[in-house]
Amino acid sequence: MTSLRNDAARLGAEGVTVGYADRVVLDNLDVSIPTGVITTVIGPNGCGKSTLLRTLSRLLKPRQGTVLLDGHDIAKLKTRDVAKRMGLLPQTPIAPEGLTVADLVARGRHPHQSWVRQWSSDDAGIVAKALRMTGVADLAHRPVDSLSGGQRQRVWISMTLAQGTDLLLLDEPTTYLDLAHAIDVIDLVDDLHEGGCTVVMVLHDLNLAVRYSDNLIVMKDGSVVAQGHPSDVITSDLLLDTFGLQAKVIDDPVSERPLIVPIGRTHVTSKVSLS
Repeated sequence: MTSLRNDAARLGAEGVTVGYADRVVLDNLDVSIPTGVITTVIGPNGCGKSTLLRTLSRLLKPRQGTVLLDGHDIAKLKTRDVAKRMGLLPQTPIAPEGLTVADLVARGRHPHQSWVRQWSSDDAGIVAKALRMTGVADLAHRPVDSLSGGQRQRVWISMTLAQGTDLLLLDEPTTYLDLAHAIDVIDLVDDLHEGGCTVVMVLHDLNLAVRYSDNLIVMKDGSVVAQGHPSDVITSDLLLDTFGLQAKVIDDPVSERPLIVPIGRTHVTSKVSLS
């Protein structure tokens, strides 16, 4: 087993087994998250993508194995210390009714508060910066529940930024968004990466994952079947073996990365090459 205790990995798992009741979802899984890039976890429904992210964020405790954050066993770190190092956006987060954008984003500063350190002008400045970075400063006094889906996702990302961490975990940040809003949110994630953030996210849209990621983790049945740059990982054979998807992989004219063109049953002819 390769140790994750090195400078190249902020976060990783060694031999983790995770399950719910009698069902094992991740079985003796090893994974390493490289620093300074966007890593996206892809795979068919039920393969363990979100379970992996929840395990890496310490929301789930492994039955065996270790999750390492900055070289330390995450289970032995204080919750407040984990929150200072890593921000998490879960699936479909819900804000209390009537809570304003500014109040929600300010909650990102809670890990830095204590009875000896109360709210300060520094905290206010960090919240204001997080609102500006995500383009929602003009929404600061709006109730979160009055916003569109794309606006809400930006606000939640803003809250994670207010934690002051450069390691972000995003579980399906484009869920329920139309394509234009989904690209808007992923563009924001890319901007954060360019600004120095290490990002780990789960996506269902394979072409968005390929276009925006420098590291893909491909999962099937609770195991990692491939990991690496999209150009090295995405092939027609992998898509068929992992997703049961017949597709042609061509060069994306925009990103010069692989572009996945699905082939439905009615379009499979002798003229279509799956290579």
